Amino acid sequence: MLFSNDFVLRPYVPGDAPALVAAIVESTPTLAPWMPWATAQFSMNDALAWIATCEKGLAEATCFEFAIFDRTSGVFVGGCGLNQINGLHGFCNLSYWVRQSWQRNGAASAAIRALTDYAWTELDVQRLEIVVAVGNDASLNTARKAGAFDEGIARKRLKLGHKWVDAHMLSFVKP
Repeated sequence: MLFSNDFVLRPYVPGDAPALVAAIVESTPTLAPWMPWATAQFSMNDALAWIATCEKGLAEATCFEFAIFDRTSGVFVGGCGLNQINGLHGFCNLSYWVRQSWQRNGAASAAIRALTDYAWTELDVQRLEIVVAVGNDASLNTARKAGAFDEGIARKRLKLGHKWVDAHMLSFVKP
């Protein structure tokens, strides 16, 4: 379990599935343009499959995905993770999303701080990358506000649905 400001991050468990579905369905307008799987049709089966993938990744140390909760109320507010781990070159991807009703309340910034601390102390990485599609200004601003170094735009870096898009490449390096 990780703590950052007013938020708690912990690995997903199957009991999180209903809250995950509710958050995705609620947030389709703000998430779907950047996460094409985040549709109004996101189901319990989808949530349980995701959680099983997260549990397997954690057990195999291939990814570290966390649910984000409000520390006081216990409300599920989003998800974040360290994934696409490249052991040879010592880097991985840092990702985050926040449900629509909790956006602009510091959850994503808190998640970035907690994941950065976790990566430096628990993983053998020297670099964290945040890849943000051009046009996703909310995510870009969050990464910049958290102190990520903006390295520029990588052409056709992300695939959103069936379309390749340019993306901002931001990073943290281990001190």
